[in-house]
Amino acid sequence: MVNNLGEDEARRLYDEYHVAAAGAPLFQAVTANLNPWTEAQVDVHNPDRGPLLIIAGQADNTIPFTITHAMVKLQQKNDGITEIAEIPGRGHSLTIDHGWAEVADVSLAFLDRFTPSSLS
Repeated sequence: MVNNLGEDEARRLYDEYHVAAAGAPLFQAVTANLNPWTEAQVDVHNPDRGPLLIIAGQADNTIPFTITHAMVKLQQKNDGITEIAEIPGRGHSLTIDHGWAEVADVSLAFLDRFTPSSLS
């Protein structure tokens, strides 16, 4: 998760945010295409889905860009807006590490483009 951070920041993030978790949800997500009854199944044709921004860290080793790009392709089957933002040089901890404000700016710019007040 912190493969592209310095030792001090990686340790601080681990100490502050690490939560032990079961592996079952991750396994379900990985095998979702093979199991039609999985809880991880996504209805990509849901007509009620709003605009979707998928954010990826370019240096993410936990969820590589190829996997993120495959999620985007899947979501593009939906008539709703689907976009991807790849943050250069960032890893899996991009929302909590030193560069979180850049991710927030990208997210806010997306939201600003698709809120009702900006569409009129």
